[in-house]
Amino acid sequence: MSTYHPLSEAEAIELARTLEGVFAPEANLVSREIGDGNLNLVFHISDPATGQSIIMKQALPYAKVVGESWPLTLDRARIESEALLLEGRLAPGLVPAVYLYDKELALTVMEDLSDHVIMRQGLMNGGRYPLFAEHISTFLAQTLFFTSDLGHNQQEKKLRSGSFINPELCKITEDLIFDHPYADADTNNFDPAIRDEAEALWNDGALHLEVALLREKFLTHSQSLLHGDLHTGSIFITPESTKVIDPEFAYFGPMGFDIGAVIANLLLNFAARDGWDKTASERDQYRAYLLETIRDIWTKFEAKFIALWNEHGVDRLAASAPGYKENYMQRLLQDTFGFAGCKMVRRIVGLAHVADIDKIADAAIRERAQRMALQIGITLIKTNREARSITQLIDAVETAASAAVKA
Repeated sequence: MSTYHPLSEAEAIELARTLEGVFAPEANLVSREIGDGNLNLVFHISDPATGQSIIMKQALPYAKVVGESWPLTLDRARIESEALLLEGRLAPGLVPAVYLYDKELALTVMEDLSDHVIMRQGLMNGGRYPLFAEHISTFLAQTLFFTSDLGHNQQEKKLRSGSFINPELCKITEDLIFDHPYADADTNNFDPAIRDEAEALWNDGALHLEVALLREKFLTHSQSLLHGDLHTGSIFITPESTKVIDPEFAYFGPMGFDIGAVIANLLLNFAARDGWDKTASERDQYRAYLLETIRDIWTKFEAKFIALWNEHGVDRLAASAPGYKENYMQRLLQDTFGFAGCKMVRRIVGLAHVADIDKIADAAIRERAQRMALQIGITLIKTNREARSITQLIDAVETAASAAVKA
């Protein structure tokens, strides 16, 4: 019989006392429930006398954003814990340390990152993170290459993929990113001011073709172990440190989905800058910073991924066939464009939005940001199969920004 139940703060404190070598037996521990996501309880447990602290994350058997009518598997807590441990080995220092996983309670105990900020909020506040492109490109290159058929024994990869079959959370992605935004679905949630944009999405056959092709890749291309939800709300950051968290959507899928997710969230912030910067000059400078970060992420990722392939490649034909590496990387860039576009569209008309745009107080500025984000996202989706360089993405974004200024 299962002992699972959602923890109270008092229970979380008592459980924290049992962790060996973390808190003194007599410590006067305090707890705060800090979860602001859609799927979990998150407790911050600390000893004010010493400053020692931990994070406890407990999966709920339903989606908080909807309620008990949307049940979810608790096995996602195991998937998240195992993904964090594997990512920690492949990309040391770029994920939080895991102290404990409790299967019965669907609970992961991990390093507290309170000295970091959630990157989404940091960007909204105009923060600059000079090492982010270096760090996230390393994380992506290391985790994606070494869990792929290029860098991992192919039979062992097949066995490993069995531990990360994640049908319920993949179903969320399949529906909310690759289906519902393109129909008049009950889950859609958009500002009435942009209903014209939503209806245009529902009736754009050329767009639907590209989304269907990208959806097929998400369903069938098990290239690497993905984080699966790599947005700026899943990254803790300082100017010197980057920590990727929350890989509960992890599964074996197309690499470009993770890379595109990071880029999409930087672009959503790009579209929102009028709501956060005081002057046009500040806005333009910050947008230039975001675009340079995006360029650096792809350029550094590509160089690191190819270097790993050259040194650690396990597939003879993939390493030796003339033009194969170039073809592979071009297809990966195309996937990155397309998936980035899909992630942007769903954040404007789909169920779950981003604070970058939703928290803009001025309705007219918010609407302008929504329309710009949709324009960029749709362009990336429709042109993904033509992508040849990251410069094309930068050009498309700058064109959208210029058009918005003139409107």
